[in-house]
Amino acid sequence: MAYRDEKLSEEKVFKDPVHRYVHVRERVIWDLIGTAEFQRLRRIKQLGTSYLTFHGAEHSRFNHSLGVYEIVRRIIENFKDRPNWDQEERLLCLCAALLHDLGHGPFSHSFEKVFKLDHEDFTQAILLGDTEVNKVLSKVEKGFPKKVADVINKTYENKLVVSLISSQIDADRMDYLQRDAYFTGVSYGHFDMERILRVMRPMEDQVVVKESGMHAVEDYIMSRYQMYWQVYFHPVTRSAEVILTKILHRAKELYEEGYNFKLKPVHFLSFFSGEPTLEEYLALDEAVVLYYFQTWMKEEDDVLSDLCHRFVNRKLFKYIEFNPNSQMNEWMELYKLFTKAGLNPDYYLVVDSSSDLPYDFYRPGEEGERLPIHLLQPNDELKELSRLSDIVESISGKKRTDHKLYIPLDRLEEMSNRSKTKKRIMEILFG
Repeated sequence: MAYRDEKLSEEKVFKDPVHRYVHVRERVIWDLIGTAEFQRLRRIKQLGTSYLTFHGAEHSRFNHSLGVYEIVRRIIENFKDRPNWDQEERLLCLCAALLHDLGHGPFSHSFEKVFKLDHEDFTQAILLGDTEVNKVLSKVEKGFPKKVADVINKTYENKLVVSLISSQIDADRMDYLQRDAYFTGVSYGHFDMERILRVMRPMEDQVVVKESGMHAVEDYIMSRYQMYWQVYFHPVTRSAEVILTKILHRAKELYEEGYNFKLKPVHFLSFFSGEPTLEEYLALDEAVVLYYFQTWMKEEDDVLSDLCHRFVNRKLFKYIEFNPNSQMNEWMELYKLFTKAGLNPDYYLVVDSSSDLPYDFYRPGEEGERLPIHLLQPNDELKELSRLSDIVESISGKKRTDHKLYIPLDRLEEMSNRSKTKKRIMEILFG
């Protein structure tokens, strides 16, 4: 029997708190799960620094990747024998779902921002490079790793396949909303996924939803909206991200200045110089990063030492509402005052902005084009969701942005009450 068709002698299952069970029958999938690159995802948290806000948020990208695989497995089980669905694409869909987050690094987005990296580039490199994952995929057929890479990169010719893991209603979002809600303990991210899966239908270039499932989809859109503002953009989580980002910036700056670290940061050297190899990238996980943070707490450099203490021991920055667009003069004055007070404003005075577009209709030619969600009418006509749903229409195309200013309030409070600098800083911050 060809490797691509090989089944395990008996089905393997993973017990899962969100989907109850994750089912694996294909030898290819089982072998991919066992690769070093996929197992590494156990050491990367799904929600980065959110565990400092929601103590249950310790789940990993490994959990999430299995969940996305399971949702896609269920969707294509329902698609079997339906028009527009090519059963030959089944294994490709399962592999792409399982491997879609393979390139994430430690504390994903904060880390990428500092070192100007893109996890999607590393996902491609893992799929196509000299890796265990590539060896497994290459056994399926010549060119199969490239097919999987194209699906994840959204360049695969069959757009229906792409839309299963990357659209405004896809398996990726359906898993992370429910999983993140479960592990953070919030009630916002729950929606009737079983109902949505039952009413999904394959069309030529995308998945659509029967009109009778509209209310389940509304629920899904609103749960995503709530999760972004209540969990993903939580100001305490953002405070931890600000400190994490500043630690990495400081370590890089010190390295460039020729600073002599007590422990040579060998795992970071290629990142500091901007040329990490795939092997070096894969060797850096969150356990390694946290080990360095604990070591750097004892460094001679006050800024690096203090920031690492704050991150490791959760002594985070406080925040206030602050709009840099209308309060630029205040920010410039604060910058000078912080410098005068001996607090390096590049590290201790940080404006952070978050924005989200919960749902968008189709706008041809726009950057980051989003395929809208279409509802299938009883007469087989398609209608875009916001045209039929007042709830979705009310938030369609509306980008919401939130700005905060993060400061080490404890350091300010330690300053003498007679200090004019302290008095003026407090006046600007708190009126």
